[in-house]
Amino acid sequence: VQLQASGGGLVQAGGSLKLSCTASGRTSLSTKSVNWHRRAPGMQRKWVARITSGSTTEYAASVTGRFTISRDRRQGTVYLQMNSLKEEDTAMYYCETFTFGRTFWGQGTEVTVSS
Repeated sequence: VQLQASGGGLVQAGGSLKLSCTASGRTSLSTKSVNWHRRAPGMQRKWVARITSGSTTEYAASVTGRFTISRDRRQGTVYLQMNSLKEEDTAMYYCETFTFGRTFWGQGTEVTVSS
């Protein structure tokens, strides 16, 4: 199982980006719980958002109201729509899921928010 995160880039503060996470191998993200995490430069990794197998969503306080996690079940893709981006959102973003008895991480996609 491999996860691929994409969609990062450079954006001005107040702008938007949409990250995507897909899986290859023996699984699909259509019905899996998937988390997004981020690691800012020099900081520890932090959890950002979750979509459960039943599509319940949860968010860290720092992104509530600005970020939306969603899923396209047919494509098996999980998205993280990020609006009203702030400089402090600058980080490497990772998607993660638990399947086959272990945790899998994507390679990360970099988000840079400039002032």
